[in-house]
Amino acid sequence: MSQEKLWGGRFTAPTDAFVEAFTASVEFDQRLYKYDIQGSIAHAQMLAHVGVLTPDECNQIVQGLNEIQQEIEQGKFEWFIALEDVHMNIESRLTQKIGAVGKKLHTGRSRNDQIATDIRLYLRDEIEQINTELIRLLNALANLAEAEADTIMPGFTHLQTAQPTTFGHHLLAWSEMLLRDKSRFLDCSKRMNTMPLGAAALAGTSYPIDRNYTAKLLGFDTVAENSLDAVSDRDFAIEFTAAAALLMMHLSRFSEELVLWSSAQFNFIELSDAFTTGSSIMPQKKNPDVPELVRGKTGRIYGHLTSLLTLMKSQPLAYNKDNQEDKEPLFDTIDTLKGSLRVFADMIPTIQVRRESMRTAAKQGFSTATDLADYLVRKGVPFRDAHEIVGKAVQYCIQNQCELDNLNLEIFKSFSPLINEDVYEILTLEGSVAARNHIGGTAPNQVRAAVERLRGRLYR
Repeated sequence: MSQEKLWGGRFTAPTDAFVEAFTASVEFDQRLYKYDIQGSIAHAQMLAHVGVLTPDECNQIVQGLNEIQQEIEQGKFEWFIALEDVHMNIESRLTQKIGAVGKKLHTGRSRNDQIATDIRLYLRDEIEQINTELIRLLNALANLAEAEADTIMPGFTHLQTAQPTTFGHHLLAWSEMLLRDKSRFLDCSKRMNTMPLGAAALAGTSYPIDRNYTAKLLGFDTVAENSLDAVSDRDFAIEFTAAAALLMMHLSRFSEELVLWSSAQFNFIELSDAFTTGSSIMPQKKNPDVPELVRGKTGRIYGHLTSLLTLMKSQPLAYNKDNQEDKEPLFDTIDTLKGSLRVFADMIPTIQVRRESMRTAAKQGFSTATDLADYLVRKGVPFRDAHEIVGKAVQYCIQNQCELDNLNLEIFKSFSPLINEDVYEILTLEGSVAARNHIGGTAPNQVRAAVERLRGRLYR
């Protein structure tokens, strides 16, 4: 393949070798080859549609580009740093294959609108794959939540025992976070599905192009209205990375709980051997490396978001070479996010739940204290007074090293004469969770109903 610069006519001296390598992007943007070829085929077909290319010229270009895609996918294509980027490498190879006709492909476009189109096509496909992994993870959570709808565990605030809940209900909280993430990615995809091609370098082109025709071929909803914005906009990449950062934050929170729960101190769950590692010195260790690593990778995505925001913050219109730096943060965000989702979707179904440990923990820390206060309110006691009464009962239990349901009725009545034998029914863990019998509540029947609603929401 010729390594002659396709823009070299204005220059009389060769590019410095270090500068050539420093400014090249082909080592990382070659992953866009399929989308670059897809966009080029559509562009050629549009040029033939408006009469800029003959049908024969268009056919030669399309056939040549399809052959180049096969070469790349078969590992037979040679990439050259001297040709700078994915676009120039493919165009140079096309000209080598079909001759002067290949040089006509770039009519009416620039690398500026070409790369902006390539990235959108690429990211559109990646969002579909991310959505698939999200659905797989959400299905895994739904299945586990359904299986653990009756499994009682302590609910926490400030990481202190608060009220009894169920493991199924807790898992559904994670699902709500992921559903919001899924919605954000779909919204991002809608805003992104606008075609820059036709903006050329910055001001459009004098050729009689039909941008709507090209957009239809490429599956874009609409065309970019302003050529300056079309080539310089990277909002869609920043928005995607922001959505990725939020999703990774959620996975990091999940990871933190999995790390805590799998410890000997909690013993709520056991992670599969497939998702843990051992210690090089302590033979008893089973380390939750997968959730720990996902938790760590979250900071990496935050860094990419900051990089992209900083990249764009001082750029004048229109395209600037700075924008070459958008790809590596974006590509790594995609790779990291997809890997994290995949490993979570694989790991969740393998979790072993320690139901008795969860139940034992829920019985500690006076988790039914609020139920006792609600009991008194139903007897006519103002809530603030009930709160004080229960607080005194809890203090008594702390001093006597017992739980509320261990108190006999005589002691209960010393705190309030309104307390009767029926108090013991509401102080059970099952009674506590069953009492929250409304949409969004912890009652097992509500958890099962929420699982069904979740499954119905996955494909909206």
